[in-house]
Amino acid sequence: MKYKQINNNSINQIMLIIIIILISILVFKNLSYYLPGFLGAITLYILFRRPYFRLTEHYRWKKSLTSVLFILLSIIFIILPIWALVDYMVPQVNHFFSNQQQIIDKFNTLKVYMSDKPFLKDIDMSDTALLNFLQRLTRYVPNILNSVAEVAVNIIVTFFVLYFMQVHAKHMESVLYRAIPFSPESKRDIWNEVNVMVRSNAIGIPILGFCQGVVAMIGYWIFGIDNFVLLGLLTGISSIVPILGTMTIYIPISAITLASGETANAIGLFIYCFILVGGIDNVLRFTILKTIGDVPPMITVFGVLLGLNLFGMLGLIFGPLILSSIGVLIKVYSHEYGKGAPHKPPLLQEHNDRLNDESENNTV
Repeated sequence: MKYKQINNNSINQIMLIIIIILISILVFKNLSYYLPGFLGAITLYILFRRPYFRLTEHYRWKKSLTSVLFILLSIIFIILPIWALVDYMVPQVNHFFSNQQQIIDKFNTLKVYMSDKPFLKDIDMSDTALLNFLQRLTRYVPNILNSVAEVAVNIIVTFFVLYFMQVHAKHMESVLYRAIPFSPESKRDIWNEVNVMVRSNAIGIPILGFCQGVVAMIGYWIFGIDNFVLLGLLTGISSIVPILGTMTIYIPISAITLASGETANAIGLFIYCFILVGGIDNVLRFTILKTIGDVPPMITVFGVLLGLNLFGMLGLIFGPLILSSIGVLIKVYSHEYGKGAPHKPPLLQEHNDRLNDESENNTV
């Protein structure tokens, strides 16, 4: 009895793929500390790709100087605003939490108010319940600061990698294009998905958070809330929290205001935030964000949950990308290994053929 022998070429291909995977795992495991820097460089490369090629190819700017220009623009318009925001918020938050008695007094005021109200009195307001709620909430909030050294190192890595990605952009893209073992149509689908997801999340999420934060800040000021600037910033940042979003900030503020006896301000603030702050999300998604990239809300919500656990802050961008890649890969599989165009029923095919014949006769 003869057994069919496996082709040596197939064995070599399998061995080569296994070696590539093992080396990739080894590199990823030992360079995971710098992963935010690499992801940041990829994000900025995609965002700057079109203007960079336009300046270097159409206007013949020098590649290295153009890359340095984009790095300086990134520092001015991305790094410095974030640094100023953190520099303002950290002392404010530390001051707020250092006044523990004030926090306890507000919590107790809310607890007393709810103790004799229908439905509200059944809500567990014990210290243990509050601690569990805060733990569940902060599980999805990325540790933005980590350490000053780690952030500084990854910023340097981001701009270092970005420089060489831009200077050698054509060669890098050519190598990647040849390395992907799919048809041109499948490669185009993959690139379009990556481009849309990165641009829509890298641009859309900050725009959404900024607009909601500003509108919330105005509302807190109108209804006499203390520290309205800090609370507005926290509301904007909370827009990244999946599902609940800005409600994690303005609902507790409204409840504490109501428990303090300011009924009119509490009700007005809740209605204001629910309609305006919450409504901005829908308005922007159907206007500005839709022009950047029409990303399904389900992909965004569950992609953020996935990304925050995997990559921290940059998971806001790459989490939805990973989730959406499932659909793209299914589409690529259909292109590469499917049966092609769907088979038309005989009657429909006959009808189409007759229409084509009539069209050709009319043309003649």
